[in-house]
Amino acid sequence: MVDTAGHQAFTRERLTRDVADVLYVDPAEIEPEESLVEQGLDSIRLMTLVEGWRAEGAEVGFVELAERPTLDAWVELLNTSTGATRARR
Repeated sequence: MVDTAGHQAFTRERLTRDVADVLYVDPAEIEPEESLVEQGLDSIRLMTLVEGWRAEGAEVGFVELAERPTLDAWVELLNTSTGATRARR
């Protein structure tokens, strides 16, 4: 879903693709309820994701995501950020 300003909604599918891209794996390999750290995500890749999402208006920080490193938690966090709210308008 894209709004008129060009921001994509932070859907589970979109976040799965983004995480899979930085991990160089197929999106089907990402387990949404398991720690992304245990699936290979490190701090550098996490920062890459944060910077990209912030560029699209998400108001979420590195620490918030690092404290809850599952895809399910990130969907919730990103969809309560201002950027995701703006994407739904």
